[in-house]
Amino acid sequence: MEKNLERIQVASIGLDKDRFLRQLLGYLAESLQEVTGMDQAEGFISLVGQKIGDELNAHYLQSLKLTRLDRHQIAAVLVDLKRRIDGDFYLIHADERQLVLGNRRCPFGDKVIGRPALCMMTSNVFGVIAAENAGYARVDIQKAIANGDGHCHVVVSLDGNDMEAGREYFRSGE
Repeated sequence: MEKNLERIQVASIGLDKDRFLRQLLGYLAESLQEVTGMDQAEGFISLVGQKIGDELNAHYLQSLKLTRLDRHQIAAVLVDLKRRIDGDFYLIHADERQLVLGNRRCPFGDKVIGRPALCMMTSNVFGVIAAENAGYARVDIQKAIANGDGHCHVVVSLDGNDMEAGREYFRSGE
């Protein structure tokens, strides 16, 4: 028994906690998409993204000892939070109206491909953080690794008069 256990423990099977969790999330998103449809799957994932967005926003504000982030800080936080979870987001453009971000590596790795409902995590986390600090946000994921685009292109509008596509987010209580 011990000899078998030793052989099994050193077997190269490509399994660790991170890979397991990515597979779990990938298959969960895929199952939701197949069973409930894309709109419902996005809705369920949005609920999780909302909670995570609220929590991350509170952590950043507390850590930075701020009550609100300005648009430059919002952009820096969005890039930083994705970096911390192994994404490769970067700021393409920022002005008073919008933040435009790109991404070369999804935190979900290759497990996101064909599972665009997982993009609702990015939309909701970005939208919640931007709206809680700027008062309003509209997030439009124009390109996504999940859709086979090879990279992500995300526009976060901070202007409530902007009629661009995307999902709207508002500061809580407003």
